[in-house]
This record gives sequence, structure tokens and C-alpha cells, in this order.
Amino acid sequence: MDQRNLGQTVVSAIGLGAMPMSIEGRPDEARSFATIHAALDAGVTLIDIADAYLLNPGETGHNEQLITRAVAAYPGGTDAVLIATKAGSLRPGDGTWYQNGDPAYLKEAAKASALRLGVDSIGLLQFHRPDPKVPYADSVGAFAELLDEGVIRQAGISNANPDQIREAHDVLGGRLASVQNQFSPAFVSSYPELELCAEMGIAFLPWSPLGGIGKAGDVGTRFVLFQQVADARGVSAQQVVLAWELALADVVIPIPGASRPSSILDSAAAAELELSEDDMALLGSVLQD
Repeated sequence: MDQRNLGQTVVSAIGLGAMPMSIEGRPDEARSFATIHAALDAGVTLIDIADAYLLNPGETGHNEQLITRAVAAYPGGTDAVLIATKAGSLRPGDGTWYQNGDPAYLKEAAKASALRLGVDSIGLLQFHRPDPKVPYADSVGAFAELLDEGVIRQAGISNANPDQIREAHDVLGGRLASVQNQFSPAFVSSYPELELCAEMGIAFLPWSPLGGIGKAGDVGTRFVLFQQVADARGVSAQQVVLAWELALADVVIPIPGASRPSSILDSAAAAELELSEDDMALLGSVLQD
């Protein structure tokens, strides 16, 4: 698979979002393992997870432990795989979410994640979501300390606006590796953040790049121009969406969620789909809607 730079690391142009394997509607462990292994077979080397992806009370770290076991059970080489986790959001198991950007908590959460992942240093830790009760610089400052202490090798942020991206970059001393924001044909309001990342040379990881759980399957129905290009190419509309996102800037690394092998295999194929200038001009109209 084509590769792209994520901070100091080179990863596959298409990653895998593992959230569907741990929340509502999650598959059994056997199917999750099959999905992870299919992704690795296809050349995917970026797997996005979080400590807060869980379903039931007391399951903090479910996603981290599941994906760690699945990767360990893979019969092939996994040295190039980057497992990227997050800290700062919590889910008590009742369907709600809340934020904790307290620096002391973030440092504790990072060390707990490292234990669950079975590593001395986390390859990429991302600040999951800003906490309005805590100054942003204070929260990100914890990540700077984690970098200095070697608890994490790279730091990223998620759900950030342009000012927060610049602030995080400064607080981290120029070591901001990635920004993970929602972006898809249905959600283009993060395009300014994508453009800023391209300008600054920071990896931009679109989450829900196909529109989110329950909506990815009908993206071609909701956005007929993508289906039109897909029909002309003999591929899925989902592949066209991901190929379009890849073509917007060379810092873009979509992380489509999947809980079935067939889903991630289709998504991974988008890395090899080249769209023409006419295709991009046609599809670019969604950015003006």
C-alpha cells in the first residue's frame, strides 16, 4: 500500500479505526481478530484506538486490550504497525461521554494505556477532545512532559480548531505529529484544519471519513457525485470518497472504521485509486455546499 508520513513514522495511506469493535453493536472477538488481520494483510499499518472505546461499565481500555491481542496473534510481521491511542475522553458505560483534560489525569491515563498495550513507550498518543474546564495549553503541556519522559514517542490532538492546532504546536515545541478531526463529504467544516495541517506538514487523520457508523453504507446514495465516479470506475462509492480525501493533500490519512474484513479490504483498496483532475473538480463541489 502507498505510505504517508505521520510525524517521525511512515504509515499506510489508509488506516483502520477500531472504535466499532468495542462500542454498541460490536462484533465477537473472532470477527474483530479477523478484521484486524485482514487489515494487516492489506498493508494497513496504522490502527486508531482509544482507552474510552467501550460498552459496559468497568471496561476502560477494552479497545486497547482487544487490538493488542489481535495484533499479537497475527502470524506475519507487525514491527511497522503503529497503534495510536487517545486520552482525555471517558465513557462510564452508560452511553455518555465526558472530558477530563487535567494534566495529572492525562499523564496517569497515558501510563495506564502503555501497560495495556504492553509497551514502554506509546507510538502515538492523542489528546482526545478539549476539556472546557481546563486551559488547552495545560492539557497539551502534559503531552509535552510525556514526550520528554519517553512515555510516548509522538503526540497528536483530536477535535481541534485552527487556533488549538497552532497552540498545541507551540506548546509541544514543534512536535505535534497529527490532528484527528471529523471530515467526510457529510462533514466538511474541518477543511480549514486540513488545509492548515497541509501548510504546517502535520498529518491530518479524518475520523468517520465515510460519514460515520450507520451512514457509511449509503454514502453513494447521499452523495450521488461520488457514486457517479464510482460507477465509471467500477469501484465502490466508499473507495472514491477515501481516494478523494487522500488527493486533497499528502498529509491526509483517513481512518475508516470497520468491524468486518470485507469493509476494511474495500477501504484499503482506495489507496490505489487515482482520481483525475476532472473527478476532483466534480467532487470538490461538496466543499462549497
